[in-house]
Amino acid sequence: MRKKINLTEGIFPMPVLMVSSYNEDGSVNVMNAAWGTMQARDVVALNLSEGHKTVKNIKTRGAFTVSIADSRHVVEADYFGVESGNNTNNKLEKSGLTASKSDIVDAPIINEFPICLECEFIEYQDDKYGCGVIGKVVNVTVDEEFVVDGKVDISSIKAIAFDPYTHGYYEIGKRVGDAFKDGLSLKK
Repeated sequence: MRKKINLTEGIFPMPVLMVSSYNEDGSVNVMNAAWGTMQARDVVALNLSEGHKTVKNIKTRGAFTVSIADSRHVVEADYFGVESGNNTNNKLEKSGLTASKSDIVDAPIINEFPICLECEFIEYQDDKYGCGVIGKVVNVTVDEEFVVDGKVDISSIKAIAFDPYTHGYYEIGKRVGDAFKDGLSLKK
């Protein structure tokens, strides 16, 4: 029997994405965003309201980066979500993390997060069902520590996911199957 529960952001897991941009003074702004996805192989969509400092920065600079948060930095990742860039201009400094300037886009790369998507700003959708920031992914980098035989070793990254039901973070890592292969056994 199924039980009815309170309405929440019911898709689990939700990614824990670190969206980075430069402030007007050149300092680094980072926010935690769970509502983000890929719209295409090279297009990212972030459901962010215009009140976020990050959105203002993205519109001004025309670029941003999206990093995948990991369990080694869960405290810092959560801090980037509970502290607003509208109130604190030096969030990165307070977190103890560091950044490097992207060679491709006008946005920072947070050095400690394992994977980073470098994006050019395409548009902001603000109609009733618009999804906010849309960006074209022009470069993806991964810390070489997480590359094995030329491929990203997802289990070693220890990416985290957000649980909207209990407001918890969970580490992702154990491979349980092969996409586009395991289901073929049912086609026979």
